[in-house]
Amino acid sequence: MFENLSQRLESAIKKVRGQAKITEENIAESLQEVRNALLDADVNFQVAKKFIETVKEKAVGQEVKGRITPSQLIVKIIHDELVELMGATKTDIKMASKPPTVIMIAGLQGSGKTTFSAKLAKFLKNKGRQPLLVAGDIYRPAAIDQLKMLAEQINIPVYTEEGVEPVKLSTDAVAYAKKMMRDTVIIDTAGRLSIDEEMMAEVENIKKSVSPDEILFVCDAMTGQDAVTTAKTFHERLSFDGVILTKLDGDTRGGAALSIRSVVEKPIKFVGVGEKIENLEPFYPDRIASRILGMGDVLTLVEKAQRQFDEQEARDLEDKIRRNEFTLQDFLDQIRQIKKMGNLRDLLGMLPGMDKAMRNVPVDDKALVRVEALIQSMTVAERDNPKIINGSRRRRIARGSGSTVQDVNRLLKQFSDMQRMMKRLTKGKGGKMGVMNGLKAANQMRRARK
Repeated sequence: MFENLSQRLESAIKKVRGQAKITEENIAESLQEVRNALLDADVNFQVAKKFIETVKEKAVGQEVKGRITPSQLIVKIIHDELVELMGATKTDIKMASKPPTVIMIAGLQGSGKTTFSAKLAKFLKNKGRQPLLVAGDIYRPAAIDQLKMLAEQINIPVYTEEGVEPVKLSTDAVAYAKKMMRDTVIIDTAGRLSIDEEMMAEVENIKKSVSPDEILFVCDAMTGQDAVTTAKTFHERLSFDGVILTKLDGDTRGGAALSIRSVVEKPIKFVGVGEKIENLEPFYPDRIASRILGMGDVLTLVEKAQRQFDEQEARDLEDKIRRNEFTLQDFLDQIRQIKKMGNLRDLLGMLPGMDKAMRNVPVDDKALVRVEALIQSMTVAERDNPKIINGSRRRRIARGSGSTVQDVNRLLKQFSDMQRMMKRLTKGKGGKMGVMNGLKAANQMRRARK
């Protein structure tokens, strides 16, 4: 995410060095490079221009004091302006005072509306709400089937009516939700490959018929300025309440994320960061700014971990590690939990400094699959006590997993090294696990910032 932009900004900021006071002359080259980096990232020209002017205005005349370096001061200013550019604070979905809350999803075909609708339903269900999905896209082949398939995975009902046009379908769905005590209605509307009058008229009529509490515009982050232009057109007709950026995990440039709020003056509320139904994150401008500048995003990493790891399981695991009873089966369980959290490189990128350290190091998610295969080829006794794995057992494990004996040897050595490292981590003050203390502290920070 934002890999190209991050590298360009890092290179530009490094050029501000050894100055006691920041002047127009000593930051001119750096700001020009920052401007070029933003334009190459497909940031709107006017947005980039205003951004540079603001950074320059706040930086020039600042004195560098104490141990702070000029580049650190510029990073702070750029970070703050990136946060401001993307909306300053997280913005939640508006909920109706009297249920049901009606949420209308709009956007072009292929932007990810249907998948997002299901992701949002799961997100809200996890918050204790009772969503109803409405299959309002009656034109795209298999759109209704796709929504039903996704909804089945999360055990959420889908409202459909055969042969009924979308406006009446939406009105009927809201009435049905009231009758069935569903407190949230999510309407997946139809899109087109490009904006046309028929589509815009239909979504306008749906808006008039159901008076949604929230209209969310979904756009593909990888389309850059095209997404911004489309958002502007939709907003002129619909006056939507928020933006959803899908496929942000595949966008190494970031132009849409940095431009869209300034152009339409509406907040980004969620971002899609993967294909799985749980790969949806609320949009935190400060966290995204930190990622762009290579400062990591520990709070999001902690939240991802908390969603996957049960607190009691974590305590049991801590006890096992302290007693040196952490087994290969435990290791396999942890790998499976980590895989659910998302792309491995993205997870590493959330650790401060790790994104830069791992920049030229290949990170292969398939490596976890190979480790899984190796452990699954072991017997229960072998997983509990790797010391019994002799030469013949290693050959059997290699054959069973489609690997080599060298792969088995490498895994066993890495596991042994990891056991020693984890045992050291548990020897914190009072015998408490350092890693768990770190997670708890980060969680307290997250709560304090809400």
